[in-house]
Amino acid sequence: MSRYQLAQVNVGIIRGPMDSPVMAEFAASLDRINALADGFPGFVWRLQTEEGDATSIRPFENVNLLINMSVWRDVASLNEYVYSSAHVELMRRRREWFERMQEAYLALWWIPAGHRPTIAEATAKLELLRAKGPTVDAFTFRNAFPPPDAARTERTIDFGDECPAT
Repeated sequence: MSRYQLAQVNVGIIRGPMDSPVMAEFAASLDRINALADGFPGFVWRLQTEEGDATSIRPFENVNLLINMSVWRDVASLNEYVYSSAHVELMRRRREWFERMQEAYLALWWIPAGHRPTIAEATAKLELLRAKGPTVDAFTFRNAFPPPDAARTERTIDFGDECPAT
């Protein structure tokens, strides 16, 4: 068993305030989707406030930019949740609620088991991915890397080019 866990951050520019009509269905889905994540095999932790989600956390200059962070046992667990659970329903409708981003909006990286990433750490990983592309320090599902303590024979993890949410 690895001594590392997978951290992820994703950001998105919302099309309106969380309490606006354009965001109503997304906001109404959060409790259900977060509960699904919390009970999903491989889930470890997620960023949240006392309200149970992270939609009120606005660490960026652009106040319409939401952040989502979580920690998972491994890439396969997170991939299964994102693309094979009810979460994919929201992914398919994301353009209704989020602006299209031209730069990377999701970054994955390995952390020591038990560590909880900070927003500053997550932001730095996203910026690193944007600057250098996928590396062992910040990567994507398409170009995922095994944990640092994996056998040297393990190669990058490839989930293919097709996003099942499109």
